[in-house]
Amino acid sequence: MRAYAVATDEKNRPDALAFDVFSRQCPSRGTLEHVTGRWGSLTLGALYDGSFRFNELRRRVDGVSEKMLSQTLHALERDGLVHREAQPTNPPRVDYEPTPLGRQVAERLLALIGLVEGRMPEVLRARERYDGAHPGPGVRAQ
Repeated sequence: MRAYAVATDEKNRPDALAFDVFSRQCPSRGTLEHVTGRWGSLTLGALYDGSFRFNELRRRVDGVSEKMLSQTLHALERDGLVHREAQPTNPPRVDYEPTPLGRQVAERLLALIGLVEGRMPEVLRARERYDGAHPGPGVRAQ
């Protein structure tokens, strides 16, 4: 694995840097966190379907608060994964859509989501076995 290094001259432009998400200093950790956190992955996955207004997106990502969606969109926009388009209308209209990079990331997230959804019966059986073997508060062994 390669360690993250700071560019010090023109030969070491930022696009030529090596990144290592396992290093605590690597900036890719923050982006990975934005993408794989609950609201980031669901928001980016929802945006794969196209452009959404804020409240449309909030309805699509069931359970996200206005504050969390706003913070998530800001983080994804800052990372270059989401484009925000503000229309000069009254009332103001703001649309969000994935950037080309955001679409690539969303494709991979949706593949992972599909895998998890498709294997949920297996996951639920594993949970039952685990809970039966490791009873905790409120869980009875069967």
